[in-house]
Amino acid sequence: MKKPIDVEKNKENYLQFINKRKNLILSLIDDEGKPFISYAPFVKKDGKLYIYISKIAEHYGYMENNDFVDAFLIADESETNNKFATERVRWSCTSSNIGNDGHEDIFELFNADHGEAMLKLLRGLDFSLFELTPVKGRYVVGFGLAFDIDVDANLFNHVVIDKKKDEEATVQGSK
Repeated sequence: MKKPIDVEKNKENYLQFINKRKNLILSLIDDEGKPFISYAPFVKKDGKLYIYISKIAEHYGYMENNDFVDAFLIADESETNNKFATERVRWSCTSSNIGNDGHEDIFELFNADHGEAMLKLLRGLDFSLFELTPVKGRYVVGFGLAFDIDVDANLFNHVVIDKKKDEEATVQGSK
C-alpha cells in the first residue's frame, strides 16, 4: 500500500526551499534563437519575482527582447542524496523591465536579502529592475513528488501520472 502524500508538509518544505535561495537561474532565448542561461540575485513579493541586472549583462538584452523567461532554483549538490531526484523549482514567467523609479518596497527587499551597501552602489550604475510574473510553476522534490505551484504556494497541486493509462496508450500506439 502506498504511503499518502503529505501535501501540507511538502508545501512547507517548498516555501522553506525558495526562501533559502538568493539567486535565480534564468533560461532565455538569445538573438539567434538559441538557448541562453544566466543567473541573477532575486527577491519575491506578492507572487512575483524581481531581478536587478546591468544593461551590460548579456541577459539584459535577451530579457528585453523576449516575452518569456524561465526561472529555476535547484538544491545544492552537496546536500542532495539522489542526483536524479534533486529538489528544484521552475517557473515559466512573463518579463517586464519596470525601471528604477519608485518600487522602494522591492528595493527594501533587495537591501534586506543582498545588502544595503551593495544596492546603494548598484543603484548608481546602469542596473534596471525586472518583474517576472510566473504563469505556471513546478516543484519537484523526489520521484513521484512533483507539484504544480505558484510562487506563494496558494496553488500547490500534486502531479499524479496514471501509469496504467500511459502503458495502455503506449500499447495502443504500437499496434
